[in-house]
Amino acid sequence: MAALYFQKGGYPVEHTYSVGSNPVYFDQQPLHVLFAGESQTLPLHQAGPKIYDYYLLHYIESGCGIFRTEQRKYELGAGDCFLIHPGQLVSYISDQQQPWRYRWAAFTGADAERLALQAGFAPLGPVLSTAAGSVIPGALAGMMAAFYAGKESANLTSLGYLYLITGEAAELLTSSSRLSGAESQVKRTVKQMINYMASQYAHPVSIEQMCGSLGYNRAYLSRIFKQETGLSPVTYLLKLRIEKSRQLLRERPELSVEQVAASVGLTDALYFSRQFKRFCAQSPSSYRLATVNPGEKQSDRDA
Repeated sequence: MAALYFQKGGYPVEHTYSVGSNPVYFDQQPLHVLFAGESQTLPLHQAGPKIYDYYLLHYIESGCGIFRTEQRKYELGAGDCFLIHPGQLVSYISDQQQPWRYRWAAFTGADAERLALQAGFAPLGPVLSTAAGSVIPGALAGMMAAFYAGKESANLTSLGYLYLITGEAAELLTSSSRLSGAESQVKRTVKQMINYMASQYAHPVSIEQMCGSLGYNRAYLSRIFKQETGLSPVTYLLKLRIEKSRQLLRERPELSVEQVAASVGLTDALYFSRQFKRFCAQSPSSYRLATVNPGEKQSDRDA
């Protein structure tokens, strides 16, 4: 850690720099945080112009400065973030009167680009403005503290913090690019419903529970869901469960029909068999026999 002093408004301000490296060596992992640090910069402190071979995220805690890419200049202040993409020629300089204090983290790996883009940090849009209560500064501080502890578990801890950061960024950045108006809201709500059913079908959840989880009236959700998909939520969920049961019947012959039914969230095996026959025109047992042993007849099995 360095310690220099300069005068600002008659008051001494300390220049500090601190960085912690991941104790686990990067060995072509899909995603890896390399290091994390913090600094109170000097006035007009400049980095670059230079090119990095990893992703480098900065969060400005106080002060202000300028971040430049090959395309444009950004004047940034407290609460702003900027993400440097590998291969970009960039520079950034702190303000003369209010030099910035920032935290940063570098990450790399085969999945790094996908994660950055999912978060909304496009190469031509690398800046994010956060709101009060942001998790990002705490996550960056947590990374650095984990690295200073020197334990190998810091590698996983840092990835957890990285996902927290990119999760917040995705919410802020992608929300600004969403379509506005009632139609886009309907599509987002229906997508939420589909995602909910896809993740919860194995549990005995009901449409009422889903509506309560999403915070909407059942009649409204049923109407917009059928408008977008052509099916009621009840029918969609049932079809999803039957389709998943078909997969289990084919791939897990050691499971009984009752176990298959329970595995897709239907605890009443008789009801499951009736609905399976309704959608597939045959019983679960007959379907399994036809798919697992297509050359064997039911009469041969019963003999």
